[in-house]
Amino acid sequence: MPAKKLNWIHPMTHYLSRSMRLLLVLSVAFPLGAQVSLSTIVSMAERNSAAVRLAQADLQKAEAQLAETHDVYIPVVDFNAGVGVAEGFMGGQIPSVWTASAQSEIFSLPHVQYERAARSGVESAKLNLLNAREQVALNTSTLYIQLDTLRRQQDAAMTEEQHASRLVEIEEERSEVGVDSLREYLDARLTAANIKLKRMHLESAISAAQIQLSHLTGMPSSSITTVSRSIPAIPRLTADTTQGRHYAMESIQQQAISKSRIAQGDKMNIYSPQIGFQFEYLRHTTLFNNYDSYYNGTIPANSYSVGISFTLPLLDLSHRGKARESSADALRSRIEAEQAMHQNDLNIACINNNLKELEVLAEISDLKQQIASQDLKAVQTEINAGNGSSSTPQASPGKEELSQIAERDKYIEALDATLDLSKARLNLIEALGHMEDWLGLVDAAKPASDSK
Repeated sequence: MPAKKLNWIHPMTHYLSRSMRLLLVLSVAFPLGAQVSLSTIVSMAERNSAAVRLAQADLQKAEAQLAETHDVYIPVVDFNAGVGVAEGFMGGQIPSVWTASAQSEIFSLPHVQYERAARSGVESAKLNLLNAREQVALNTSTLYIQLDTLRRQQDAAMTEEQHASRLVEIEEERSEVGVDSLREYLDARLTAANIKLKRMHLESAISAAQIQLSHLTGMPSSSITTVSRSIPAIPRLTADTTQGRHYAMESIQQQAISKSRIAQGDKMNIYSPQIGFQFEYLRHTTLFNNYDSYYNGTIPANSYSVGISFTLPLLDLSHRGKARESSADALRSRIEAEQAMHQNDLNIACINNNLKELEVLAEISDLKQQIASQDLKAVQTEINAGNGSSSTPQASPGKEELSQIAERDKYIEALDATLDLSKARLNLIEALGHMEDWLGLVDAAKPASDSK
């Protein structure tokens, strides 16, 4: 009978197969070049964000700490059992087969403060989680708008490159026949090379933006293509706009409140009495000892005790030191909360002033682009008029190409100015606490195809 062959598979094969399956799933869900809306990108980034997961872990920890403050009122039950041999009198402790005990806290003024501090800690963790999600949404929105702008600039640069190629051909022909000098041909080549370099820079910037969005969302970078219509108009807020809820500031304030309540509890611990509950049961035995010979009566098999204990601290220097430490910690948290509020107000003022300058720069860039567009129309009119009339001087064929290049160049500059303005407006929205309003606009602008 022939021996069976052993099918040995290298362990790395399993990892490769899992990786292949993951790549297959991602390729099916997001095929190469698939358009993904801003709303979808933001949702995926929030689910994939490490900052959000860390904030969720902090919330779970805070909730566990709150549950721990409740658990002190639930009796702690212990059970111990053991068997041994004894001879003679061992100090009056009657051997027990097994014992059970229970104890819990009934009332403590410091613990009331600790419980309130834990509640504030949970509230702070919830607000921190909301802030983490908003920060991810802000970063994702900014990157998405930047990628969409770079895509449009790339299209304009490719159009520029086509006109530059035609300009080089025109100047080469004219220099060969002696109509134009070699200098004009070299200038045309230099223009084409600069445009090529610009296009390469844009491609690098697009690749970098895609990689950043890939890290945020977990999607393959090559599958991220923007949908321009999914980007809503960014609201034009100012520093005078009524502020909304700023979760980061509220979280810091709740953390300061929590530290303050802990300090109050530690201070109360110096002099406040505590009331507790205690219970103990013992199961005695005389099978393996001669203890019954030392007592006049029969040793009972069962013994128990139950009662309430009162503890009044008289002198405890360690608690005094702990109270001073926690008071200093609470003071530091309160000052940090005040500084954060002042810093946010300063950021709002700086962003607002910067926003005014960016609005003017965007207007200037837009006007330059419009002027370049009018210059292009004038050149085209001049060329058409020269072709139809012998009395009108014939315009250089390369003049129209140069005007086309100039118009696209101003268009790219206008997109840069608009992008800077959009980033500043988003930062002001976040600083004023209106990110929820922005996310509502993003969801409303989601294409119908993505809602299915």
